[in-house]
This record gives sequence, structure tokens and C-alpha cells, in this order.
Amino acid sequence: MSTLAKHPKRNAPSKSDLSAPSSPAGKGAGNGSGRSDGPRRLKVGVTLFLREGQQSLWENGIFQNCYFLLMLLERSPLVEKCFIINGGPGDPKAAGDFLSLSPAPVISLDEAMDTLDLAIELSAQFDIEWMRQFGDRGGHTIAMHVANDFVLDMERMAFDRPPAMLMSRAPYDRIWTLPAFEETCAPYYRAGFHAPVQAMQHLWSPLLLERTLAGVGAERSFAYTPGRKSWRLAVMEPNICMVKTCHLPMLLSDLAYRRDPNAVEALWVYNAMELREHSAFAAYARSMDLVQHGIASFEPRVPVFDVLGTRADALVSHHWHNAQNYLYYEALYGGFPLIHNSHLLDGCGYAYRTFDPEDGALALLQALASHDRNLDSYRADARRLLARLDPCSDANVASYTRAMAEACGMEAPV
Repeated sequence: MSTLAKHPKRNAPSKSDLSAPSSPAGKGAGNGSGRSDGPRRLKVGVTLFLREGQQSLWENGIFQNCYFLLMLLERSPLVEKCFIINGGPGDPKAAGDFLSLSPAPVISLDEAMDTLDLAIELSAQFDIEWMRQFGDRGGHTIAMHVANDFVLDMERMAFDRPPAMLMSRAPYDRIWTLPAFEETCAPYYRAGFHAPVQAMQHLWSPLLLERTLAGVGAERSFAYTPGRKSWRLAVMEPNICMVKTCHLPMLLSDLAYRRDPNAVEALWVYNAMELREHSAFAAYARSMDLVQHGIASFEPRVPVFDVLGTRADALVSHHWHNAQNYLYYEALYGGFPLIHNSHLLDGCGYAYRTFDPEDGALALLQALASHDRNLDSYRADARRLLARLDPCSDANVASYTRAMAEACGMEAPV
């Protein structure tokens, strides 16, 4: 998570309740008249790190998370208007395709100070002095954490790498996280940030995927095609820290190949260009039959829609305390076989015991034997799961609306 540039000093009014006329929400919010005679509604911004140069929504999940959250906020009866807060050095006018699907206009940090009632920290971390000034003028701040920050922070401190998140005494009103991180991160956030922590529903929609495909002129649908007797496997873990790596998926794929050489036609391991230069990893890979027989290939980062359905038929995955991933949802949405160890997919895909490659190999072979036959029910199960993640669903809008109201000391609209 990148840190926003420090906001310049300014004279600020004393901190007041959000309902007071001197606060942003009190300036006739919702009616534009300068009166507060109607239901108050908030101007809300979400941080997005815009860097210089080319940038893609598909580089990591947090950019998509920002867009999905804004899609939800637009539908909240508590929200008057949504904004993206530019948290990086990039110029929005030069962002091109990166902002082409943006659900909200982009404002600067200075504009956010003067415009917003609620600032949600997501893709870039606020400077503590900016937060104090924002609070002094009546604003509220929520930090939304959608990664396993405890593991990321410990790794980066232990190995002297640049920090992913900065722990500070910043005055957050709430910390939001995901159910996947309640065990490892919620107590860490609560103790470290001195703020209440709440687990929120993970959000996902196929909208970005479908619009991206339409934008590049793809004439194919993102859908599994049945009929192959052996599968081309893809492993797409980011390999940035230990919570999501390719090591166990490679091993279980190799075990499946050893049990039935006709089951695996190819293994594509993505996000692996740096790994392949590491001598220990190279030795690990060479120990496998898939590599020895020339069936495995190690590739750079590629969007999921350029892999599943084109190069690969099935996705093999592994996580450690990171059980909610957009990659899972994308595979399920397309009907692709997902071999995974997540306990938060409600029976979708083909699950195996977390650190057991033998069980993973069995799950892969069972998937190959049954997936085409059960494809309709597989897709129906996936639809039920994905419907619960929809940013536009009434239940999710209501849940986030209540959480925002609580953070701001307001009553949620009925």
C-alpha cells in the first residue's frame, strides 16, 4: 500500500460532529441549498494509486477492489457522490485505459480535503498529518485492508524490504477487512491502529472482466469448453509473498501427472520470471517430471482472460490465510475447473486439504473425470456464490451503508 504525499499545512476549524453545519456534510448535503433540512448524505472518496506510465487494472486485485467498492457506494442511500482520490504521482489525464472504466471522477488530495465527508483508504495510505487535518474539519476516515498485511509486514520487516503498510497512530474511525483475514489480521489491526475492526463482505462483479474483453475487441466468450481428454493447467499465483505462491500447485500437478501421464497436456506457471532465476527454485522445478519431460513452462504475468480458455483449461491454486481471491471468482464465473484449498468458496470448485499435494492431485484427477459431466451444476453453484459478492446487491449495499453510518456516528437510512 503506497503512502499519499503529505498534505500542506492549513488553518482548519475545530473538530465537530459530522451533523454540525460547519462540517462538509452539513453544507446542504443532498439538496445543494446550503440547508440541512433533508436526510444527510455523504461525499465519499476511495484512494487509488495512480503512478506515472502504463498501468493496468489487471496488475493486482486492489485496483479492481477500488472499482467494486465505488460501484457499491454509488448505490448507497447514504452517499451523495463518490470520488477516486489520486494517491500517486500519476496524472489522471494520462492514465488512459486504466481509468476508462472508472465509476467515479478523480480528485486530488487537496480537493479531497475540501470536498469529502468520508475518506476510505484502500489503494494508497494516508499521511497521518492529512488525516488529522481532515478530522479537525469534521471528516471521517476508514482504512479498508484487503490483503494479509500481518504476513506482508512481517516478511518485509524481517527481510528489510520496503514496507507494504505503515503502522502509525493515525486516527482511523474504523478498519475494514475481509473474512479471509479475520484470524491473522483483525487482532493485528485492532491493537496496532487503536481502532475498531470489522469484517466486510468481499465484493466482485464480472463487469470489469466483460467490459475489458469488449474493449479489446475479443470475439470469444470467457467460458470453459468441454471435451478435452487431458488438461492444460495454469498456475497464476502472484509469488510476491508466502500467502500465494506456485510451489504447492506445481507439486500437486506433478503428482497428478505421475499418477496419470495422460491427464496433463501442459503446465503453465505465470508470474514466475524472477523465480526461475533463483537457484533453489530451479532445483525444485527440475525435480518434477513435468519439467523433466518438457511439459512445464514458466511465464510472466498475464491477465486471466488471456490464459483460461486460450492456453489453459483449468486453474490450480494454493493459498495460506488468503482464502478470498478474484482469481477464484473469475475461474468460477467462466465455468473453468478450479482446484483450490479455500474454505470460503461454499463448496464451489474442487477442494483439497491445505498443505497436502497428494490430496490436491486426487482433486485434480477427480475434476478431470467429472467436470464435463457435471458442468451445469458446477456453473449453477458458481452463480449462487458470485451473486453474494455482487457490489450492486441490496444486501451488500445495506451492509456497507450500515458500516459507513456507524463509522461516521450517523443513523443508517432505512
